[in-house]
Amino acid sequence: MATLILVRHGRSTANTDGVLAGWTPGVALDERGAAQAAALPGRLRDIPLAAVVTSPLQRCRETLAPLLAARPELAVHTDERIGECHYGDWSGRKLSELSGEPLMEVVQQHPSDAAFPGGESMRAMQARAVDAVREWNARVEAEHGPEAVFLMCSHGDIIKSVVADALGMHLDLFQRVHVDPCSVTAIRYTRLRPFLLRLGDTGDLAALAPRDRGAPGEGAASGKAEVGGGAGAP
Repeated sequence: MATLILVRHGRSTANTDGVLAGWTPGVALDERGAAQAAALPGRLRDIPLAAVVTSPLQRCRETLAPLLAARPELAVHTDERIGECHYGDWSGRKLSELSGEPLMEVVQQHPSDAAFPGGESMRAMQARAVDAVREWNARVEAEHGPEAVFLMCSHGDIIKSVVADALGMHLDLFQRVHVDPCSVTAIRYTRLRPFLLRLGDTGDLAALAPRDRGAPGEGAASGKAEVGGGAGAP
């Protein structure tokens, strides 16, 4: 099946302010995030993309803007299912304040039992994201063939939950996964199993370009996770 490139949005103003943004409107890329987005077309230059799908949130759309400007032939599709987790009453609050909430320990240690007040559960978040990935995999393969590559621009917790599914990990282990802003995670789906090709890659991506079948390489600080994904390197 198709190869999925998952891009986390560039660093946002909420990341640098230590705020859990969720679906709060008006959260844009900060200066570093804009620079990360500007570098994305060069990082992806060797990879033909069959489709681009994005979260509807501003920080994802801003991340994709330079790539879409460089490749005007690409149509972009919006899918709410890969939008950020609905953090409900936690949205817009400082992570430093939320660290003392009893629910935070559940989010860290037993996320499959975590449901945000006025929002959604982490199980529901993962289910909708994985459904979106599987449906887009099938659609891209049907329209462009099994060697096609497509890109999704999404959010830290969404990407981590998709990675956990691809690796056969229980959701309670997904906090062991980390993806920086504007990093690339790549998953190749096959009929029998997915293969994780890249995780949180912030460097050169030329090796992800499609290869001929049978070519070499075809085979397969605090201890707490940063809810929402964190701000990445300074």
